[in-house]
Amino acid sequence: MGFSAALSSAVAVLLAAATLIGIGEVEGSIHTYEDESFKEVGNAFLLSGGSEGIVASGGGNSFIRFKNITFRRTNEAAELHSSMEHSTGLVQAIIFEAADRDNIGGSAYGGQRSICCTPDLAKLEGCKQGYVIRRPSSVNPEWPVVINTYFSANLAYTPMDDRDVYITKTGMYNLFFISCDPKLGGLTLAGMTYWKNPDGYLPGRMAPLMNFYIFMSVAYLLLGIVWFSQYMRFWKDILPLQNWITLVIALGLFEMTLWYFEYLNFNSTGARPVGITTWVVTVGAVRKTVSRLLLLSVSMGYGVVRPTLGGLTSKVLLLGVTYFLASELLDITENVGTINDISGKTRLFLVLPDAFLDAFLILWIFTSLSRTLEKLQALSVAGKEEFREVGNI
Repeated sequence: MGFSAALSSAVAVLLAAATLIGIGEVEGSIHTYEDESFKEVGNAFLLSGGSEGIVASGGGNSFIRFKNITFRRTNEAAELHSSMEHSTGLVQAIIFEAADRDNIGGSAYGGQRSICCTPDLAKLEGCKQGYVIRRPSSVNPEWPVVINTYFSANLAYTPMDDRDVYITKTGMYNLFFISCDPKLGGLTLAGMTYWKNPDGYLPGRMAPLMNFYIFMSVAYLLLGIVWFSQYMRFWKDILPLQNWITLVIALGLFEMTLWYFEYLNFNSTGARPVGITTWVVTVGAVRKTVSRLLLLSVSMGYGVVRPTLGGLTSKVLLLGVTYFLASELLDITENVGTINDISGKTRLFLVLPDAFLDAFLILWIFTSLSRTLEKLQALSVAGKEEFREVGNI
């Protein structure tokens, strides 16, 4: 009773987590911004535009492209200026490689680090007040790249010029939109950016996985051919357990093939269709759940010393449903929600239930396996004694 209650509680927690976290609209390597709001961070208004690994290309095939970017300020902020003024507000787009992150911002007299240049920092570092603090990289003085966009007169919106920023050094790149103007509270952004590697739109951290899924698809195909040939050869003697093994192999082949085509589509178009990616992670969650429950059932003696699991069936199924929910929620958040890495706290919140259930399954598997081996040894001893008694007669 306590076991079932604990698992039921776990199911409730996972469903609550799914409700709280939610699944947002998917963005591929083409990052789409739909009236995204800037957040106040220190003395700046900041919006993250993305973070991806990009492989350098000398032929101009690796770039971050700004397309149809429009900044919009509140009507109240626009009305503070007249129609005769020119530069009435500044927004800066900053692209930097992870190794150069310390070249953004500064600290006066050992105080709190600031993104924007303050009067004290202007005296210490020679930066321009009201602008983002930027120190040129020792490797390439043109980096970090800063692109300025100004509001004009009393207009509530201003477009950013379309342009490409070419990547000449392999690394992890970050894009931020920043405003140091205290009058631009409530600033929003609409438009898109294209992040392209030499071979396509697939982010650098995901590119090696495409070859991995090709290899795994071939491996599962060869395994399936061998297994199915033997399955057909001895089909009259097939155990129910072997039908489940066939299902796991089929699901594995299906999952690896789907992952490859999902990545292939992502690489060529720069977008991840929500439906396709959701189906892929669902097939993977089903495969992982069935394979673990199969291993647990075998360790309990199913198909070896007992034809059914008896009263344990409901507990095993409840554990399977809970594990499926945990695995599905984690995989959807990592693959369907965004191409950027999810935050550490969110990932920890989702990984912990999955890791706990895996550990619980391992413990239950080894405990059940030990009992099954003891039962087999007892049956073996009883059989030997019965054989001796028959021999004495």
